[in-house]
Amino acid sequence: MRKIVQEIAHTDKRFAKVIETSELCDIGTSNPERSHFETLVSSVISQQLATAAARTIKERFAVECGKITPKNVAAMEIEQMRAAGLSGAKAKTIQGLASSALDKSVDFKKLHEMDDDQVYKSLTSLWGIGPWTVDMFMMFQLGRLDIWPTGDLGVRRGWEKLHKLSEEIAPIELEKKGEKFRPHRSIVAWYCWRALDI
Repeated sequence: MRKIVQEIAHTDKRFAKVIETSELCDIGTSNPERSHFETLVSSVISQQLATAAARTIKERFAVECGKITPKNVAAMEIEQMRAAGLSGAKAKTIQGLASSALDKSVDFKKLHEMDDDQVYKSLTSLWGIGPWTVDMFMMFQLGRLDIWPTGDLGVRRGWEKLHKLSEEIAPIELEKKGEKFRPHRSIVAWYCWRALDI
């Protein structure tokens, strides 16, 4: 990782300061504590919510569900999920995750064995699972080092700050800018987020 961040700073000197003043990126350096299924449920709950609100809803959901497994989630009523604070759309998405796990239309236990495109196709085929959720899952659960989440507002804002841009950068433009960082774009994204804190 130290070698990678040196390469990033060499490729684009504007990253040197944020790399120097931040902790070392840890994407891909540890084994996930949660199952792939549980992580995806957590990601869906977190979508478009502030951290504190997401935490509260996750805690309520865990109380209602018990251990977060496909079988336990499938046994929950929509009303139970709504009572925990989930929107109707998120409840439907999470029920869909449980159904696809139980009928094996998506093999959650083998997602880490698939390449990025296969993971993307498998997960975005599910109702309510979009590119952002899959990008976050591949970065933080699967530890993939070359994900470039240009749809993430924080990544774009961090890039704009580092490059002192006066106008917002469009995702399609950022996509092109990221090419020179292959195959370590997840790490570049991580430091874009860190840039917002300095």
